Amino acid sequence: QPRVHRASLDSKKGRSGIGLRGVIKRAPPSTPDIVPEGARFIESMYSSSAGSRAYRLFIPSRYQERPLPLVVMLHGCTQSPDDFAAGTRMNFVAEEQDCFVAYPAQPRQANQAKCWNWFRTADQQRGRGEPSLIAGITRQIMNHYLVDRKRVYVGGLSAGAAAAAVMGATYEDLYAAIGIHSGLACGVATDLPSALVAMRQGGTNHQVISDGRTPVPTIVFHGDRDTTVHPNNGGQILEQSMRTSSTQKKVHRGQVPGGHAYTRTILSDASGCGMLEHWDIHGAGHAWSGGSPAGSYTDPRGPDATREMLRFFLEHSLPEK
Repeated sequence: QPRVHRASLDSKKGRSGIGLRGVIKRAPPSTPDIVPEGARFIESMYSSSAGSRAYRLFIPSRYQERPLPLVVMLHGCTQSPDDFAAGTRMNFVAEEQDCFVAYPAQPRQANQAKCWNWFRTADQQRGRGEPSLIAGITRQIMNHYLVDRKRVYVGGLSAGAAAAAVMGATYEDLYAAIGIHSGLACGVATDLPSALVAMRQGGTNHQVISDGRTPVPTIVFHGDRDTTVHPNNGGQILEQSMRTSSTQKKVHRGQVPGGHAYTRTILSDASGCGMLEHWDIHGAGHAWSGGSPAGSYTDPRGPDATREMLRFFLEHSLPEK
């Protein structure tokens, strides 16, 4: 059975944490579950006037001073970079594909349950709050390593997925594509009460920060049995994209052998390039699809969200200026 834990709301001492409370006490993942042999997984720190955040950076073994893509991965509530890396196995797929992967860490001081504060207006804007910290980490890595600046991406799970949606809306010049697993669209909440409503039934506020711009290419995964973040949220991201761009729509249905069935909807632009992919995973709850039991909130019964997300990312690069 997948390790899907019950959700709760933690508001001790007036600090709000939307999210996931693990009911299984687990040992920290071991190094072989996190990083392939020969590669590096280093700890670093970013600081600015908005605050500071620690992060882990995966450097593939074949990094030889040539520009490589960078994927920024935002963990869910109660998770850590190591836990998220172990559960998604993103480092192992990135090792195959020669990509950097960064995992910013949200500390308890910022949110009692270590959730990214995607639902606060102050943390939904460019140049301030948590978006500026995540963008700052991204740029720090781009400045310290040879990163292909047109192939930088951001993805996440749950609160981290909602934060990735914020990053796509506020830093569309930095990220070439975004990945939203069990998350919510940017702008569906502005505070804790509206966040709880959006999580329970889907967002009602469609005031997405688009200003008529072409939306950032987005891949969405959501289990249709998710009781923590309502599956309507994944559908709303799809609807918003359809409203803002002229698209061709294709629907594929599939089944993982011994695992979940899924419906995959692809929206392409006039040139046939896939701009939005939505994976509706039938029977799955609030967990990373195809993930490893070495990490929390994973459902090993697939499909493999890590491999599909990275495949989608690498199909996109920022347009020439």
